[in-house]
Amino acid sequence: MTREILKQLSYMGVDPRFISIYDKHIYINNLRFSRFSRKKEDQLKSRYPDWKVVRSKVFQKMCIRASRILSQIIKPGDEIYVKRNKECADIILYLILEPYQRKYGIEIICLDGLDDLKEGIIAMPLTLDHEVGNIIHQIFNGEQIKLTGTETGKENIKVIHPLINIPNSWIMEWASKEFIKCSRAPMDKVSDELIRFLEPYIPDVRENMLKSAHYLS
Repeated sequence: MTREILKQLSYMGVDPRFISIYDKHIYINNLRFSRFSRKKEDQLKSRYPDWKVVRSKVFQKMCIRASRILSQIIKPGDEIYVKRNKECADIILYLILEPYQRKYGIEIICLDGLDDLKEGIIAMPLTLDHEVGNIIHQIFNGEQIKLTGTETGKENIKVIHPLINIPNSWIMEWASKEFIKCSRAPMDKVSDELIRFLEPYIPDVRENMLKSAHYLS
């Protein structure tokens, strides 16, 4: 069915490289580049009434931020493994990666567990909040600041973090609007409280802390 939908969208003039498909939903990740007008949406619904088109500004923001990372770290034809999960960050991770099957010709492989992999690229749902939380934890414990890397200790395994520039609040906002039940991933309590305290006083506090950590590391 997905292939049929993509064929129909292409026929209508929609660019399938800028939409994500998941569970009979079409998520627009760049409205201008996708050329997915309301008129085209009505045409699609007349043919496939059980499919839903989602025009979410926060989702488009997440896709733009993730694209800055993905354009540097993935290559055409890559096989990327993701964990099959219903947590919000895992769903967003899949949705953001999904159109890269058409942009770059990558293959997304969903598995129940990733521990037994011997080689390949693993995409993990590490968010901006969790990376900044790790940084604060290291500072408070007098440790050297080390950003979450791509190494796993296994020679032929590489880890990528497409959501590293995306705050948890964006994911929660998207999930609430889509009526997706979502548990907030646990964070270090002290780090979480500090970020929340600083947020009203320092614009983009998470982004700035991550930038500083990049310089220091």
